[in-house]
Amino acid sequence: MCDILVATPDATKEGIMIFAKNSDRDPNEAQILEFIPRQKHEEENVKLTYVEFPQVKETYAVILSRPWWMWGAEMGANEFGLVIGNTAVFTKLKVPERGILGMDIIRLALERTKSSREALDFIISLIEDYGQGGNGSYEHKLLYHNSFIIADKNEAWVLETADKHWVAKQIKDVYSISNALTIGNDWDLASESVEKLAKEKPNFSFAKYFSDRFYTHFAHGRERRAFTYKKLSEKKGEITLEYMMQILRSHQAKEFEPAKGSMRDICMHFGGLTRPSQTASSQISELYDDLPVHWFTGTSLPCLSIFKPIYFEAGIPDLGEKPTNKYNPNSYWWKFELFHRKFQTNYKAHIEEFVKDRDEIQQKIIEKERQVRGNPSPEDLRALTEWAFEEERKLMKMWNAKIKPGKLPFLYGRNWKKVNEKAGIKL
Repeated sequence: MCDILVATPDATKEGIMIFAKNSDRDPNEAQILEFIPRQKHEEENVKLTYVEFPQVKETYAVILSRPWWMWGAEMGANEFGLVIGNTAVFTKLKVPERGILGMDIIRLALERTKSSREALDFIISLIEDYGQGGNGSYEHKLLYHNSFIIADKNEAWVLETADKHWVAKQIKDVYSISNALTIGNDWDLASESVEKLAKEKPNFSFAKYFSDRFYTHFAHGRERRAFTYKKLSEKKGEITLEYMMQILRSHQAKEFEPAKGSMRDICMHFGGLTRPSQTASSQISELYDDLPVHWFTGTSLPCLSIFKPIYFEAGIPDLGEKPTNKYNPNSYWWKFELFHRKFQTNYKAHIEEFVKDRDEIQQKIIEKERQVRGNPSPEDLRALTEWAFEEERKLMKMWNAKIKPGKLPFLYGRNWKKVNEKAGIKL
C-alpha cells in the first residue's frame, strides 16, 4: 500500500514542483537506497524481476528506493530531474503471475526518458505492447495493476491502468493517489479501448468500471487519498517541503499508538492480518531548476525518521551492507528498523518528546541545505548529505539509551513476535 502526492509550481510557496511518496511494504521487506550512474550496455536484454526486456545502448543515472529482492524500484529520480512513483490498484481484470512489475516500469522509465511527458508515453507504450504482471510481494501472493505519478520541474501527470486499458490526466495544481483508481471521465488522454467504452456506455467512469470492490475497500485507498488530497487542497499556493513531511508522517488518530493504527494512516505501522503493510521508505523531491534535491528517509516509518538531502552531484553515503529480509546490524535500514521496533513497544510514552528532538534536527538539516544551495561544489553537497545521515545516527543513539521498553497488547504483540522471528530479531 502506498501514497503519492504532488504539488505543481502553481501550488507551492517557492513556485517549484514537489513530489512525495510513502512506500508501504511487508514489515521485513527492507528497502535499498542506491545511486546507479549512467551506463553503456552491449547486452541485448536486461533481466527484470521476472522477465527479460530489450536493453538500450545507454541508461541514465538514477537514484532508487527499491525492495531488496526486486530489479525495479518503488520510487526514484533520474539525472534530468524526473521523478516517478507507483501505487497498487485492484481491478476486475486478471493479472498474469509473470510479467513486468509496476516497480520495474518505474526503473525502466527513469533509466530511459528525460521528461514527464516522455516517461508517460514510454510507460503507455510498454503497457500496451507488453502488459504488466508478476507477484508484487516476496512473502505471499499479491497481484495488482498500477497507477503512477510522473513529474519533472515543469509538468506532472497521473496515469491509471487496468491491464492494458489506461487513462492519464495532466495535474494542474495538486493531486494524490493511494490504492484506488481516481479518474472517472475527466481524463486528458486514454487508450483506444477506454475511448470506445466511453462512447458505448452512458456516464462511463474508468474508476467505477474497472475497480475491484473487495480489495479496493479493504486497502482503504480511497480514504487515504481523500485525506491527502484535502490536505494538499487546503494549502494551495503555500505548500512547502515541511508541509509534505508533515503529511507523510501523519496518522488518523490524534492520540496515535501503533497497536491501534489503521490502514487509513499515511505513515503506516504494521498491525497483522488486517494491516499487513508498513511504510518501508519515503521520498520527497524538490525539483528546482538548477539543483533538484531528493529527500529520502532510507528507513521505515517517517514519523520516527529524518529526511536526508541527496543530490546526483554527490551520490549516496556508505550505508553499509545491502539489506535483505533478515536482520543485519551492518545495514543502515536494519539498524534503524531494530530501533523503530523497540520504540514501538512504548510509542505513546516517548513519542511527544521524540518528535521535538526529531523536528529540531530536521529543521537544522533543512536550514543547512538552504544555506549550501547558493553555489555549492560536489564536495559541499557530499559533506551536507553525510552530515545529515550522521545527525540521524546521533538521534538514534541518544534515543536508544532513553527508551524504556513496554509490553504490547496480546494479539498485536503476537503478530510482531512472528514478524521478528522471521527476521531473526530478538527484542
